[in-house]
Amino acid sequence: MMHVKTPVVAGLFYPGGKAELRAALNTYLHAGVATSVSRPHALIAPHAGYQYSGPIAGRAYATLAPWADEIRRVVVLAPSHRVAFSGIATSSAELFQTPLGDIPVDIEAVQRLTGQPGVMEFDDAFAQEHALEVQLPFLQTVLQEFKLVPLIVGDADSADVAAALETLWGPDTLIVVSSDLSHYLDYHSCQQRDRSTSALIEDMRAEEIGPYDACGAYPIRGLLQMARQHGWKVRTLVLRNSGDTAGDRSRVVGYGAYEFY
Repeated sequence: MMHVKTPVVAGLFYPGGKAELRAALNTYLHAGVATSVSRPHALIAPHAGYQYSGPIAGRAYATLAPWADEIRRVVVLAPSHRVAFSGIATSSAELFQTPLGDIPVDIEAVQRLTGQPGVMEFDDAFAQEHALEVQLPFLQTVLQEFKLVPLIVGDADSADVAAALETLWGPDTLIVVSSDLSHYLDYHSCQQRDRSTSALIEDMRAEEIGPYDACGAYPIRGLLQMARQHGWKVRTLVLRNSGDTAGDRSRVVGYGAYEFY
């Protein structure tokens, strides 16, 4: 029997009905479309409930539209919110499911990671994790056909994350790091912290970014290390927080969208 990873936050973090979900995604993707001069190699996009971070994630994914037919594989790296572990987790699933349909896993690519430092098959990391799942409907909407390499990153060494990405990298590949920024500061403190974090990302000062700056600090560090090695540039597309999108400014979560090219 085929192993299918079913969604756990459909109807909670994003609409569970197909038509409602498509309508929401189209709104986020067409609100202030971001343009790029070349195809992005990688994105950083937030992973909160769509009512909070959907408009910011939409800015990141909108950059892919002109190159949708060139991307055939997407590596999504998300932090672990439910299970504490060290290293990088792969999944034994053959399909990842959302209300928009099934996404095939690139089994051959996952197998190439086997035996690399810090990499292990660990389905428990995926079982209740939202950070990877919420990226998938955006990808299904923007891209035509693609295979997925799903990775959950625990307390991992930056070099191990960069090495895994190098193993998977190719001209038809997109890397997506799922990460929010600061958590539960007041509105103005969040703005200050997130501007500082964005400057670190833009300067590719990987090791200065910590978990209190971005919950996806470990995958971000690995991506930045790889980006430096390849001579990529990074651009901040938008920097906002939940006080901008959901109203309450007493305790907010920061969201940023970034492209690497």
